[in-house]
Amino acid sequence: RRKLRSEVAAAFPSLSTEQLAELVPNKEELNVIKIHSHKGEALTVYMNHRNPILFEVEKVLYPTVYTLWVYPDLLPAFATWPPVLQKLAGGADLMLPGVVVPPSGLPQVQRGALCAVTLLGNRAPVAVGVATMSTEEMLAAGMKGKGFAVLHTHLDHLWEYGDKSPPPTLAPLVTDPAARERAGDEEELQGKEPGSSCSPEPEQHVDIRDLSLKDRDTCAELLGKGELHENRAAEPAEDASTEDQQEAEDSRTPQEQMDALFNQCFFHALKCKVKKSDLPLLTSTFLGSHMVSCCPAGKQLDIKKSSYKKFSKFLQRMQHQRILQVKELSRGVESIVDVDWKHPDIKAFAVPEGFSSACAAQESKSEEREQAYHAPEIIPLYGVSTKMIPLFQESGHRKGSILSSSEVRNIIINYVKSNELVDETNKNFVKVNAILCDCLLDKSEQDEISHLKWDELLSRCLERLQPLHQVTFSGQEPVVRKGNIEPIDISIAQRSSNKKVTIIKNLELYGLDPQCVANTLQQKVQASATISPAPGAKDRVQVQIQGNQIHHLAKMLLEEYQLPRKYIQGLEKAPKPGRRK
Repeated sequence: RRKLRSEVAAAFPSLSTEQLAELVPNKEELNVIKIHSHKGEALTVYMNHRNPILFEVEKVLYPTVYTLWVYPDLLPAFATWPPVLQKLAGGADLMLPGVVVPPSGLPQVQRGALCAVTLLGNRAPVAVGVATMSTEEMLAAGMKGKGFAVLHTHLDHLWEYGDKSPPPTLAPLVTDPAARERAGDEEELQGKEPGSSCSPEPEQHVDIRDLSLKDRDTCAELLGKGELHENRAAEPAEDASTEDQQEAEDSRTPQEQMDALFNQCFFHALKCKVKKSDLPLLTSTFLGSHMVSCCPAGKQLDIKKSSYKKFSKFLQRMQHQRILQVKELSRGVESIVDVDWKHPDIKAFAVPEGFSSACAAQESKSEEREQAYHAPEIIPLYGVSTKMIPLFQESGHRKGSILSSSEVRNIIINYVKSNELVDETNKNFVKVNAILCDCLLDKSEQDEISHLKWDELLSRCLERLQPLHQVTFSGQEPVVRKGNIEPIDISIAQRSSNKKVTIIKNLELYGLDPQCVANTLQQKVQASATISPAPGAKDRVQVQIQGNQIHHLAKMLLEEYQLPRKYIQGLEKAPKPGRRK
């Protein structure tokens, strides 16, 4: 129960201590049930007074309509027309044409924010959903398209678990400024707080700490002191003075300041430190190596001093906003597996002064590294050897002439036809004359073979020419090398304590940086990788990584680097999938 209360406090920080104790009571009966949605998703439902008050999906808490009827201002609310409720209860999402835009404007929300849906004329929420776009994006889209993915509504099966009571009638908030000011004065006279209303009038003083997260955003914007949203990096308004910003920062509690610092370092690390090739990335590595390096001088990250208390809670909030995705790839160890770098919060984050140049250098360096490699074009070639000179001198070639396989083929065909060597009885055979005999036949065969098939004639010719290959890297001149190109060699070796290691050789021949490959593999599989001189090969190194990593290596070489399979040797040594017990 204490754990649930702390999770509710983290998910809905606008709830006061009294409201929290009322929602999750200490002594009253609180039941937990497990159900499955139509999509097959497992839900944990928390019941109080025989009504569902909260439900949890993928470790994210959501309030039910019964809870929102008691705390109608818990979530930013968007109004729709009463007939739309039946569609929502039937499983439809809320489209933007069905959203009523009030004269005061829509609430300011970000994509992925949890929102409530009300009916026009009644402030009691009838649905809970997640915004599929920010308020700015809704208005930019002309209020067209899907606005909210609806999770739960009045009249659905979750509502039927409770007492099936109808929504209460709650008067809408006063939107007229003059009437709002009068209402606020009346409430002050009665000793009540004005609720979540916020006036832009300079005469009315508002204590930011007493407001919800949503209210802080609105008030800060109206007062010209920038956004103070705890789930995004703090950005001062352009027209706010330095003194105003300092006052706003000082007005926050130490816990709120630590939350803001975590947000700043989080977005800074995603924007400047983490690359797509780094994923999956251990959450501990992300915090200890990336976020800590983004912390301003004189400050220190301490999750215990924040409202989250645990880094996993902080990441859950960011996952709820669709910024990143965290999965438990191995038991008890969580990793960041995906990041939405196009998310508005990441794109809008401004790197603090002093970090900008380093961030720009990091971005350009990572772009160069990611875009630098293109698989080379490899063409097999053949050189005329001393023994083959008599066969090729008729076509004007001499020792050392470099030819492609098609050129060799044409030269042989022209030679056979010009010397009338095609067998008259069977045109699939070629008569072997003295030159062909000396060039293509071994001494033991010269007295036995008088005819050769066309394909055998050509294959014998290619075998007796000097093998060469031409390598062309992107943006460079072609390079011709002797011999056949050696494939990338992958092998598995046994080390002490029966441990296996994967060894990769010949990466340099294909323009791959062994150190870069080792770093990428190390980040992908979270295993130690080292570079060492390759035995028997001058000026070459080999990559060694712990475990049998051929599956990951094959995916990287074949899919990411687009290397042809024929130039990779040892892929068959990948571990076979074991039977599930």
